[in-house]
Amino acid sequence: MEDLGEIVGEFLMESHENLDQIDRDLVALEQEPGSRDLISRIFRAIHTIKGTSGFLAFSRLETLAHAGESLLSRLRDGVQPVTPTTITTLLATIDGVRSLLEAIEQDGNEGDVDVDSIITAVHAQMNAPEAAAPAEPAAAAEPAEEPEPLEEKPVRAAPEPVEGQRKPLGEMLVESGAAAPSDVGSALQQQLEGDERKLGAILLEEGKAQPAAVNEALQQQAPKRSVADSAIRVDVDLLDGLMNLVGELVLARNQLVRGVMETGDSGLVRSAQRLGMITSELQEGIMKTRMQPIEHIWSKLPRVIRDLSQSLGKQVELVMEGKETELDRSLLEAVKDPLTHLVRNAVDHGIEEADKRVAAGKPAVGTLTLRAYHEGGHVAVDVADDGAGMDVDRIAAKAVEKGLLRAEQIATMDKREIMAMVFQPGFSTAAKVTNVSGRGVGMDVVKTNIERIGGAVSVDSTLGEGTVWRLTIPLTLAIIQALTVDCGDQRYVVPQVAVLELVFIDGQSTKIEYASGAPVYRLRGKLLPLVRLDRALGLDVGGDQGVYIMVLHADGRRFGLVVDRVLNTEEVVVKALNSRFKDIGLYAGATILGDGKVGLILDVSSLARRSHLTAESDRENLVGTSRASGGPANGERLLVTAVGERRVAIPLDAVTRLEEFPRDRIEHAGSREVVQYRGQILPLVRLSHLLGAYSEVEEGDTVSVVVYSEGERSVALVVDRIVDIAENSTTARREAEEDGLVGTAVIQQRVTELLDVRRAILAADPNFYTEVTDEMLVEA
Repeated sequence: MEDLGEIVGEFLMESHENLDQIDRDLVALEQEPGSRDLISRIFRAIHTIKGTSGFLAFSRLETLAHAGESLLSRLRDGVQPVTPTTITTLLATIDGVRSLLEAIEQDGNEGDVDVDSIITAVHAQMNAPEAAAPAEPAAAAEPAEEPEPLEEKPVRAAPEPVEGQRKPLGEMLVESGAAAPSDVGSALQQQLEGDERKLGAILLEEGKAQPAAVNEALQQQAPKRSVADSAIRVDVDLLDGLMNLVGELVLARNQLVRGVMETGDSGLVRSAQRLGMITSELQEGIMKTRMQPIEHIWSKLPRVIRDLSQSLGKQVELVMEGKETELDRSLLEAVKDPLTHLVRNAVDHGIEEADKRVAAGKPAVGTLTLRAYHEGGHVAVDVADDGAGMDVDRIAAKAVEKGLLRAEQIATMDKREIMAMVFQPGFSTAAKVTNVSGRGVGMDVVKTNIERIGGAVSVDSTLGEGTVWRLTIPLTLAIIQALTVDCGDQRYVVPQVAVLELVFIDGQSTKIEYASGAPVYRLRGKLLPLVRLDRALGLDVGGDQGVYIMVLHADGRRFGLVVDRVLNTEEVVVKALNSRFKDIGLYAGATILGDGKVGLILDVSSLARRSHLTAESDRENLVGTSRASGGPANGERLLVTAVGERRVAIPLDAVTRLEEFPRDRIEHAGSREVVQYRGQILPLVRLSHLLGAYSEVEEGDTVSVVVYSEGERSVALVVDRIVDIAENSTTARREAEEDGLVGTAVIQQRVTELLDVRRAILAADPNFYTEVTDEMLVEA
């Protein structure tokens, strides 16, 4: 069935089921010739086969099915009586249809199956009763000779050779030259004399045949399973019941394995491991029966888009990518309504009218792209349009107007956080209320429904270019791989799909550092922001030694979660939380652990969002305190960078954040380099140009920058790479002798140059410390 198209495979399967039912109904009809229900049921089945075969261009199959349908139509209308001869003719027709289906399954076409004689016999059966209608005895006598061709060409004999298709193994080996006739005869004689071994085993053990030849003959001998036998239809409720039972089996397995491990009995341990393997295989098999391609819900969207675009007077082209991506059946149902709403929203709000698009230099026809793909154990579904995009300023103003935000909060929020306001209940920027949108109902429901199944929804938009809505959906709701961790005296569960790696902090070779008061860890030369789980949960904060860092990835962020202990990996059954726990926003569900206790499953995405805000807040508080006190005292902490072949240190108090920008995002405003950053135009200065320290190393795809912010203004200092964070406690210093530096010092036993931060900032933006409007910055 793998070689056949999906539609043809479904057609063959359904047709074989229909033919089996027709066989039973025809035999029953012979016993009850007056049953109109049986005739109607047979007629509907053969009509279905005829219609689909015509659609798939199987013309001979369509012609044969049409002939049988015509005869059944006469029987249904009472024009012709049901007789044993009629039943025989119909059974021959059904066998002819079955032969054609087998040929299609084998070769992909109808082959050379003879259907003309069957059609002739059917027409003869239809015409004979009418010709002899006045003399009923003659009518019974004449047709007796007409079906003779059926006996001359035994059409119904087609299925019978299935039993006889299995050739004897010895005959196949002799025909292929893999064994001598005398050797096969000798082996058969041994079997007659009581040897219970198989023929192939005798030939192999006596060295009369090669294993490869015997295996090949056995494979050819095995009957090929037909499409009709390759699948069965199962009630969905039965699958749901099996999934629930597997979930309970996983819980029982976990508890049993934990108890067995504590006993230390090697025999029980092996049995428990075997039970675990079987349970996992059973779980995987049940999961596969519930998976369906996302195309099932996408198939209704072209009609939705067509009707909506016509009613709005817009031109929209739909592009689908990854429609074969599979999801759990229950999740498909949960995603259908949110996805439909996002599509309608994209057509209504996102894509402009044709004249506005042309005026903006775009094609008149807007493009709406549906894209599904696997990402980190989840399925991501993007709804992207190339429309007008979202106006962040307008969203912010609307949020302040509705009292959702304060005006002073807007300055501290980045673009994505402002755009996320569209998920608030009652929020809408539509100028007027229509039957499609404008009432502020929908986006909050989309977010609620997606989060109810353990997923997440986000939005990213560029004004004038378009908007991307992203749904992140778990593969299944039932069972997940997870890590159990300890934090204080509590036990929590972290989904394994979000965990990239684990790091143990011993305080010596590995240690937690602090950048502007925010905890970070140096992971392979890059600073990883950290979140302390105890602080996030409001527990007593522990130390920085003897703890574990779980490197996590969620919502496009990579961060570390500090926990006291990492216990083990196990499969857990996800149980839904009530609304009180969900409102906290840190938990995705609960489960029963192997020791019978309840463990809360952490929502990694919520932790990522909260950690981002906390880190920014802590950093701003610390930088503000440092600046208010007039700068750092002795023992100042420095960010050491590499600029060409030189080491350049920047006071950590002057570091707001570290970023990496794709090189192709760098643009030019006049003679200066700039980059779009958090809704602003961020000026850049390359320290290599400022200090005359050019590197011969080939440039990569990204640039490392140190961002300095004061109030609403920011500049970025471009360096070759970040080296380390160090403490400058040395007295071995000397004043600088060149522009851009304040001096040199020995740091980490190496001469390091100390950057004149103010000089670098003015090189990036000469007006940084003067009052200047945003309009002047844009025009510069």
